[in-house]
Amino acid sequence: MQGRLLGVLPSPLTLILVFSWGVFKMAAVIEFNNIHSVSEVPEEDDAKHSFHHRMFLEPQEKKRNMKALVVKQAKKTCSCTPAKVKDCVFSLLPVLQWLPKYKLREYLLGDIMSGLIVGILLVPQSIAYSLLAGQEPIYGLYTSFFASIIYFIFGTSRHISVGIFGVLCLMVGQVVDREVQRAGYDLEPAALSVHADTVTYVNTTISLVNQTSRQPFCDKSCYAITVGATMTFIAGIYQVAMGFFQVGFVSVYLSDSLLSGFVTGASFTILTSQAKYLLGLDIPRSSGIGSLVTTWINIFRNIHKTNICDLITSFLCFLVLIPTKELNEHFKSRLKAPIPVELAVIVVATLASHFGKLRENYSSSVAGHIPTGFLPPRPPDWNLIPHVALDALPIAIIGFAITVSLSEMFAKKHGYTVKANQEMYAIGFCNILPSFFHCFTTSAALAKTLVKESTGCRTQLSGMVTALVILLVLLVIAPLFYSLQKCVLAVITIVNLRGALRKFKDLPKMWHLSKVDTVIWLVTMASSALISTEIGLLVGVCFSMLCVIFRTQRPEAPLLGWVAESETYESLSAYKNLQTKPGIMVFRFEAPLYYINKECFKSTLYKQTGVNPVWVKAAKKKAAKRMLREKGVDSGGKPTSISVELVSEPLEFHTIVIDCCAIQFLDTAGIRTLKEVCKDYREIDVQVLLAQCNPSVRSSLIRGEFFKEGEDHLLFHSVHQAVDFALGVQEHNRSCASKN
Repeated sequence: MQGRLLGVLPSPLTLILVFSWGVFKMAAVIEFNNIHSVSEVPEEDDAKHSFHHRMFLEPQEKKRNMKALVVKQAKKTCSCTPAKVKDCVFSLLPVLQWLPKYKLREYLLGDIMSGLIVGILLVPQSIAYSLLAGQEPIYGLYTSFFASIIYFIFGTSRHISVGIFGVLCLMVGQVVDREVQRAGYDLEPAALSVHADTVTYVNTTISLVNQTSRQPFCDKSCYAITVGATMTFIAGIYQVAMGFFQVGFVSVYLSDSLLSGFVTGASFTILTSQAKYLLGLDIPRSSGIGSLVTTWINIFRNIHKTNICDLITSFLCFLVLIPTKELNEHFKSRLKAPIPVELAVIVVATLASHFGKLRENYSSSVAGHIPTGFLPPRPPDWNLIPHVALDALPIAIIGFAITVSLSEMFAKKHGYTVKANQEMYAIGFCNILPSFFHCFTTSAALAKTLVKESTGCRTQLSGMVTALVILLVLLVIAPLFYSLQKCVLAVITIVNLRGALRKFKDLPKMWHLSKVDTVIWLVTMASSALISTEIGLLVGVCFSMLCVIFRTQRPEAPLLGWVAESETYESLSAYKNLQTKPGIMVFRFEAPLYYINKECFKSTLYKQTGVNPVWVKAAKKKAAKRMLREKGVDSGGKPTSISVELVSEPLEFHTIVIDCCAIQFLDTAGIRTLKEVCKDYREIDVQVLLAQCNPSVRSSLIRGEFFKEGEDHLLFHSVHQAVDFALGVQEHNRSCASKN
């Protein structure tokens, strides 16, 4: 046994070799860490900087083989397998995923109830919003019917209601009025039956060639829906293209405050456009810049022509609709379903108008004949595309942004996910396909979505139930609305604007939360209402971008103080009882450092530290020249050999630590600015240290050759580490000076 143990024990020579190898390896590791440390110092100063705790971070290796990446992506995109085809089909048609898993007993009752209620509410709104879009009532019903079916197939949200949206109807109506007037139809009598349009569509295949004169085969109503459908087709193409190229990021430029202000401003324009129907006035619809002011001027000029019958009817409808709507909102938690007061008002008003013969006796304006069934499909007018393509762009963006934001909001609330790109496809197809069936632009609508959710909706099957309700109206009930007064439809439209107009009540709270967002809201609202909806949207986007730029151009840049018994540094201007280290100033710049704010960075740093190094250097040069003049030259005319002492007041600090935690990125101007600052302060014996730089900033500094050889000890992982380093250097310098 003893011999066996002796056989396995290492020899003395082996122990010496192992020990030597361990020492050598440890020395190599220590040397490697010293070389690669972010806070490295020269070797001769090791003793001086022994107080500094070094930290080693090894960067990840980045694969930059772009060719291999492109080839891999191309193979992935171009490959075609049964599994990939199946995923593609299921992704494009989400209904194939959730419909087979439909829980009949759990979901059916809620979907049927919500679909019926939304359908009942949607019928009067579809008829009313048709006037806003410059169309006959039948086309609003068509739009709501097809949009509900198509979103059922392509949509990923379980709750949103897609159909007519007031702001988009307004934007469509403005373009329709412009094109109808440009085509010369403004001289045509206003009242033409849609039934005649039906005969026209069936018996002719001749399209408009000369769009500046009236054609016998398409009257004003026919041409109006042609314009609306063509613009809807183009808007849908834009939305599908955004989904294909995955440019959903466009919606990030439409902030919540911007969208809210835009909708509120457009609501004023909608209210103004419907005011003439409340009074029974026959005045032309104003369009273009300043249409809101122009419309009100025309209304007051013709106020003496008010139709008393329409005015009284409007007043009575307001008395019924507004209190009932308020009751619906106040008791929505107790009511299983909202009271369908709009449908009741339409039924009662239609009966009163029919039996009271309000059109014949009082010249009240009525909806007119609404045909049953469907018109034959018709392609968009390709000749109109150059005239409406630009107008369709803001409509497409607004429709997409509202749909995606509502989808994500309700998905988050109910714990599921939606695909933004698929939502773009869905809303795009909801515009492209119906445009062949005499429809105009659609999107998600908040009011109907809230009703749909609160009445038990579980899936988009409720949208099919809504489509069946509208189909029943289209096939059977539509002609019964012949005697419905247009003022009733205008009242329904205006009452539904209450939510947008109530945003004024939220202004004090919004101002308290964010003054910048409040200003964006006010600017967008005012420009959308007073100038035009399209220009207002553009003004809002540009103004919000400028606000972002201005906030980075003049950011907060405080001096920091030390929180006692911690390693934390916070703003001296924001908190009390903070301490400062002697001879050290800690400065934080709370924005990216780039070409726009580089001068602000320098001026703020100089102001906060109280020392402009350029001025200090200039003062030293002046002092040197003055000393030379005072010393003069010797008798031989040669300068005296003197040592010129640069006279200046001693500075109160010897180190500036720049906290870079809020600097997200640097551009070339920002790197150059940091170089200049470090160089200028170094010349007046003040060292500048950088702390808490993120990897992007560190990478930019390295690429920009910010660190000279032996100077990479200027970069630290925390402010506390940089301050300790500066204090240690100062203490070491003092000890060396005392020894000398």
